[in-house]
Amino acid sequence: MEDLLTQRLVLHPLTVEEAQSLMRKEPGEHSHWAPGYPAVADIAGARRHVETCAAEGDPQPFGAWEIRRREDFEAIGGLGFHGPPDEEGAVTIGYGLVPVAQGRGYATEALRGLLRFARVHGVRQVRGDTDRGNIASQRVMVAAGMEPVGEDELLKYYAVRWPDTMDGQRARGRREAG
Repeated sequence: MEDLLTQRLVLHPLTVEEAQSLMRKEPGEHSHWAPGYPAVADIAGARRHVETCAAEGDPQPFGAWEIRRREDFEAIGGLGFHGPPDEEGAVTIGYGLVPVAQGRGYATEALRGLLRFARVHGVRQVRGDTDRGNIASQRVMVAAGMEPVGEDELLKYYAVRWPDTMDGQRARGRREAG
């Protein structure tokens, strides 16, 4: 699986070996980590990726990704899917950056890149959530094109939905035929 490139970032799909290195907090010989990386969420994502690979096979392209800056290839966070699309074509995403990389638009840029990727690969809806008090994450999701869709006592929920190409073609065909 190839890296995804955005203007300032490289979104790198994690291999099992790279995920295991994250879990051990030991960078591989070709890895460069920003201070504070991997964070607790990165380690949890790496563990989920390794467990999924062992139980079900590699979920890529719908697995874990590492966020790296293009300028120095330093890993500054992670993002990814919590599994392949469900029967409705929906996926759930998560993301995070180390504190030294926050506030520079990297999270929004990475999320936009992953949303474009999901759409190209046939995903119809992407869902995400954040703690009610995490205003920065809420702003990231909105800036990336997601909309608020609900909340509960702990979380706020966001989603973006794209029409299915086939549904659009069928609707056009009915209009033209009628």
